Amino acid sequence: MSKTLRCKMKVAEVLQAKNADGEIDYESVKLNAVYGNTDENKEWSKWTPSAQFQIQINNPAAFNTLSKGHEYFVDFTPAS
Repeated sequence: MSKTLRCKMKVAEVLQAKNADGEIDYESVKLNAVYGNTDENKEWSKWTPSAQFQIQINNPAAFNTLSKGHEYFVDFTPAS
């Protein structure tokens, strides 16, 4: 059976590693589960009270896509 799990996450930190020329080599992004600061988030945090993700982005086209303080959905879908 194929099931998707959706988490609502908030970006806690974005760190950019730059090379000697000042260009971004990669971004390291940390996300945490949302908590009950709104009615919607109270419902999300009730079912997923704790989660942490950290990703490293090496694709220049994706730099500056995720920003601190913003919320995103993260979906887990089984790979075939």
